[in-house]
Amino acid sequence: MSNNNFEIIQQCALELANSKGENTLILDVRAMLDWTDYFIITTASSFTHLKGLLRTCEEFTAQHGISSMRKPSLDDEDEWCLIDYGNFIVHIMSSKTRSFYDLESLWYKAAKIEVNPGTVEKN
Repeated sequence: MSNNNFEIIQQCALELANSKGENTLILDVRAMLDWTDYFIITTASSFTHLKGLLRTCEEFTAQHGISSMRKPSLDDEDEWCLIDYGNFIVHIMSSKTRSFYDLESLWYKAAKIEVNPGTVEKN
C-alpha cells in the first residue's frame, strides 16, 4: 500500500474522531491478514450517532474516489456497522458491542495508531 493510501486511511479515521467518534484507532493487520491491511475502529454514542458516523465515512471516501464493497444497511437496533473498502475496513460500534467483541484484544499483535480529534498518534 502506498503512503498516499495510508494517508487517506488516517484522514478517514480523523474525520470519524472529529465527528465525535470515541476511542478511534487504526489497527495495522497486514502481518496477520491477506484480505485487508487496516481496521479503523470507533465508538458511536447512539444509533443516531452511528448513522451520522457512517454518513461521514461514506462522504469522505466518496470525495476520494473510494467506494465500499457493498452499501451497509442498518436496522434501528444495529449496534455495529462494518464498511469494507478492500484494503481497509471501518468498524463503527456501540460501546456495549465494542466491549463485548473487543477487537483490539482479538488483534492484539496489530500495531495500534490512536486517533484523537485533530491528531493521529502512532503507538
